[in-house]
Parts: sequence; C-alpha cells; structure tokens
Amino acid sequence: MLLIAGTRSLIAQDSTVQVSKSSKPVKNTFNSVWLIDNQTVMVPVKGTFEMDFQHRFGTINNGYDDFWGLFANSNIRMGFNYAPIDKLYVGFGITKFNMVWDFNAKYALLKQTVDNSMPVSVTVFGNMGIDTRKSSNFRYTVDRFSYFSQVMVARKFDDKFSAQVAPSLSWFNNVEAFVDSKGEIQSKMNHAHFAIAFMGRYRISDKVGLIANYDQPLTQHKTNNPHPNIALGIEMTTSSHAFQVFMGNYNALVPQYNNVFNQNDYRDWQFVIGFNITRLWNF
Repeated sequence: MLLIAGTRSLIAQDSTVQVSKSSKPVKNTFNSVWLIDNQTVMVPVKGTFEMDFQHRFGTINNGYDDFWGLFANSNIRMGFNYAPIDKLYVGFGITKFNMVWDFNAKYALLKQTVDNSMPVSVTVFGNMGIDTRKSSNFRYTVDRFSYFSQVMVARKFDDKFSAQVAPSLSWFNNVEAFVDSKGEIQSKMNHAHFAIAFMGRYRISDKVGLIANYDQPLTQHKTNNPHPNIALGIEMTTSSHAFQVFMGNYNALVPQYNNVFNQNDYRDWQFVIGFNITRLWNF
C-alpha cells in the first residue's frame, strides 16, 4: 500500500511538472512597449536597453496652409529605458512642450499562457512628470509635478489579433484656479482625472500590422474638459526596431498631459500625424 501511495504521489508530482511546462507565456502580444499614445503590457527581457523617439506634427485642419500640419509646430519626446530584472522596466524621457521630464516604471504582474491557465496579461505602469520651465511659471516647486498610473489588461486572441484595455489615473499638483464671488479660491479643473484606453493590433504579415487606439476621459471638470482620442495607424517591426505611423488627436506625448489637457476635437478634424520609433539592444 505504501508503495502504491508513493507511486501515485510521484505520478501526481510528475503531472504537475508537465502542466507547469505547458503553461508557457505567450509571445509577442504586442511588438512594442508603445502602441500609438499608450504603453502596452509588453516588458522586454532582462538586460534590454531601449531608445524611443516620438514625434507629433500639427493638426491637419489648416490644410495646405501648413501642409496638413507637417510644417506647423511639432512636439517631440526622446526616451531611454532599461530592464534591470525580469518583468521590470524603468526609464526617463524629455518632451519639447513645457520641457517635461518623465521618470517611469513598468512591471508585468501576470502573463497570458499558451494553455490559457492564465487568460490575460496584466501590467502596471506609472510615471512622475516634472515641468522644468522657468520658476516664474510656478508659485511653489511642487506645482511642477504631475503623476500617472495605469493598469493594463491584454489578451492575444490568435496569431493575428491582440487587444488591451487600460484604466488610468492622472494627477496634477497645480491646476488653474479662480476667486469666486465669496472670495474663495476655486479650481477650474480637478487635480485627479480618470480615463480608460482601448487599443488593438491586427497583423497583416509577419512584420506589418494595423493598429488602433481610443482614449475616453471619465472625469468631468468644471471647465476645459478634454476630448477623446481616436487614432489609427500602421506598425512595421524587425527583431530590434518598431516603427509606427498614425493619425490621432493626442499630441502631448506624456500620458497625463494627453488625458487631462487634450483640446483637439475629432469632430473638427483636429487630427495630428505622428510616429513612434523604438530601438532595442540586449546586453
């Protein structure tokens, strides 16, 4: 009896090993850490260094006058990221508008598995933005700071289609205010802003995919409520590069600025042409 019980125990243990071996994470839910204006659940492997270059032209609604925004004022961000350990990505970047430095981190909590024992991937992302314009723009030093946090849930449905949903919270220490009839200071906008993003990728070949992104503000402010973002584009990838070109409403590049202050209205064709370039190195 003891021998039989021991044999059953060994079989059970071996079965557990086999299950764990078959529960491998799916690969390439997305091909880049970015999809248009949002982060994806993807976290590169340990030892990966990445350089980002993001560009947004002006709005297209002026037509030929500024060549559909290509000759208008543009916004640019340069970023650098590194994966010091598995599942963790840290980095920083600087953006042309307001000379905002952002310091960010991303961690993969869960990964979708091939056998669907884990049906989705879950990643968290957060950053801190610092507006580095002259001190005359601020009353207090803390007014320079803003923050962003996001939970991303994604699923790779098959070899062609992947989708992601991502609720987020933006926070600004400094928001515009006014003095009311009672002499009290009132904020024109909330310090906190909730939003949700939906995005997807459909591969049309091994290296080319169609990409889409929709961002919906949830918080209602007293004034200057932001407009949603609708973006469509195409992505081309290699083993170490990702290039995305698209058209959408966002142009701020730092996520909390996009979510809280976007005034480009898709109903007035206030779209901008943009592109993202990422380059990876493994050490």
